[in-house]
Amino acid sequence: MRRPGGLWRQADFLLFWAGQTVSLFGSQVTLLAVPLIASLRLHATPEQMGLLNAVQWLPWLLFALPAGAWLDRSRRRPAMVAADAGRALVLALIPAGALAGRLSVEWLAGVGFLAGTLTVLFEVGYQAYVPALVERPHLVEANSKLEVSRSLARVAGPSLAGALVHLWGAALAVLADAASFALSALALAGIRRPEPAPERGSEEPPLGAQVAEGLRLVAREPRLRALAATTGTGNFFGSMAEALIILYLTRELHFDAVAVGLIFSEQSAGALLGALAAAPLGRRLGLGRTLVLSAAAIGFGQLGLPLAAGPRAARVAMVVAGGLLTACAIPVYNVHALSLRQAITPDALLGRMNATLRFIVWGLMPLGSLLGGLLGRLLGLRATLLLAAAGAGASALWLVFSPLRGFREARPAPADRQGETGAGA
Repeated sequence: MRRPGGLWRQADFLLFWAGQTVSLFGSQVTLLAVPLIASLRLHATPEQMGLLNAVQWLPWLLFALPAGAWLDRSRRRPAMVAADAGRALVLALIPAGALAGRLSVEWLAGVGFLAGTLTVLFEVGYQAYVPALVERPHLVEANSKLEVSRSLARVAGPSLAGALVHLWGAALAVLADAASFALSALALAGIRRPEPAPERGSEEPPLGAQVAEGLRLVAREPRLRALAATTGTGNFFGSMAEALIILYLTRELHFDAVAVGLIFSEQSAGALLGALAAAPLGRRLGLGRTLVLSAAAIGFGQLGLPLAAGPRAARVAMVVAGGLLTACAIPVYNVHALSLRQAITPDALLGRMNATLRFIVWGLMPLGSLLGGLLGRLLGLRATLLLAAAGAGASALWLVFSPLRGFREARPAPADRQGETGAGA
């Protein structure tokens, strides 16, 4: 086992990390620009905003399970390179549509669906590829470093995105994200460490049987089952809020694009703190308590949006304070949940486990987005955001009543490996 910090000397991991960092910063532009195009340029309704947010997550319901089974049959890195290159081309359709005068909510939805489909392929391969790139004792370190990049992107990315939207216009600013995916593809292609070929039996089981294998693993493993329920519930209610946040900030709180970008950046400073504190918190509190407290804090912080009232300074303070708490808690939860999943799952089932978890926890997001858009019109934006925050906070109850509550470390006992292999067979 290498000493802690050894990943700083692994050139292939550093190249992978650099590519992901560039891509994460670029994605912040699209996350801000697309809803701003819909809200300010296309004057989208709450239902259309819900639909626009839903289509990017719909591919997880349609393609996640077969993608996981297929990626367990092949090397993951080539598929990830192709997915990044494809997303660069697809996102270029937004500025192309704007220049051609064809930009519409339907155009944005089509691009979102295509990009979301490629994201399914990348993300399922990504989480299964990391254990092939670094040794398992360094999974928490690797995931923490990647989460630091995600957090830094959330801190600095929105301000950069807001400035690009202001200078270039929202549609042209998306080109920055397209370029970041192209650079990520080049970084992945430059990794020299060979990826082990998946083990194959004399007779390859049908794809459907392999999909069922991943479903059985998650259904029978109580720790994976609790994570699926907690994350799925939190994502369902979180997507309700996500569909309406830009509308709420621009139409009810009357913030412009630059202000929205700055608010998101200030909120996301908590994400960097959370990513840096994730490993020490886990060692001090134990894995179970860390997961419970961080899941509850995510929902509690979301109350800052609907409770924002009074003078402009007070509204900004409420939004930023709530966002700081949520942004701090998310990486703490993500690092430990992902490291646990990777540690207790056999290599041969990593792709299907990740695909099954993502099918559940991200597949619920289009449903939450559609419901958020509908409730935004029926109940109003503020009431819907309040309901979403309460539901997200309640997601921690799945962990409270699960075996994970008393767990200290993300390391399985030898019996875990045998049980998982049996469950998957």
